[in-house]
Amino acid sequence: MRRLQPRLAVWGTVTLLALVFVFLGAGMDVEYVIPRRLTRLGAMVIGGVCIAWSSITFQTLTGNRILTPAIMGYEAVYLLLQALLVLFLGTSSVVLLGIHGNFLLSVVVMLAYSWGIHRWLFRDGNSNVYTLLLVGLVLTLVIGTFTQFVQLKVSPGEFSVLQSFSLASFNRVQPPQLLYGALVVAAVALVGRKSLATLDVLSLGRDQAISLGVDYRHSVRLHLALIAALVAVSTSLLGPTAFMGIFVANSTYALARTFRHRVTLALGSAVAIGLFIAAQLLVEHVFNYTTTVGILINLLCGGYFLVLMVRTRGAP
Repeated sequence: MRRLQPRLAVWGTVTLLALVFVFLGAGMDVEYVIPRRLTRLGAMVIGGVCIAWSSITFQTLTGNRILTPAIMGYEAVYLLLQALLVLFLGTSSVVLLGIHGNFLLSVVVMLAYSWGIHRWLFRDGNSNVYTLLLVGLVLTLVIGTFTQFVQLKVSPGEFSVLQSFSLASFNRVQPPQLLYGALVVAAVALVGRKSLATLDVLSLGRDQAISLGVDYRHSVRLHLALIAALVAVSTSLLGPTAFMGIFVANSTYALARTFRHRVTLALGSAVAIGLFIAAQLLVEHVFNYTTTVGILINLLCGGYFLVLMVRTRGAP
């Protein structure tokens, strides 16, 4: 019962925050204000599930608590795509593709990138996760550098448009995007639910998992593909959230007091959703829109990452 109390407290807090977010200052305007807030709340829910599931699963596969899927270069590919669209089509790219077209194109490009590097590295059956991480890190740096080069070629007005894509935001989310994202998340959940026990075994390490009869190579490729789909949805829907996964995953481990994925994935989703809602409430009612959700989240999670690094380095 004592183990359930922190989990129930987290879910209770998230429910309370959601009600406050939807109804605070809404004046019961069911024609515009509340539907818009429900749309943003839906984006927070989908984005939170994607970030929690992908980050916790990725840390299980890598055996490292300070890594997130961002190291694989998915977010760098997203930003490069936006930069190229603005470079070749100008700000009219937003009009030509539309919000839905940009979302779908971003998802497809990131999934194609993931498929390409997985097929390239795992084609001979000898590559491991650490090789994948090294290649992902190098590609992230290369793609990021090329993105900066492209940004130097655009006008100041176009650069401001690019900046809007580089920070997490719920304001550009539309109901059809939520439907597409929810379908992908539901499919991932159905596939991943069947292998939660396998994830628990994978958390023991590669050698132990193999000795216990797990098809390590197949399981890793499957979960990396699921992670790629989740990151593609969250990034295309909300924008980059590089450090958030580290905060969510480690907070979940502390609250759950267990590494069973049946518990951590659900609790991590609640933590991520609650963090999104709290940040949005601060932006609206404390900072009066003088800052953004992305800035607040990066400030909190980036600071937590530095503290975690210092504590880890100082540990015996």
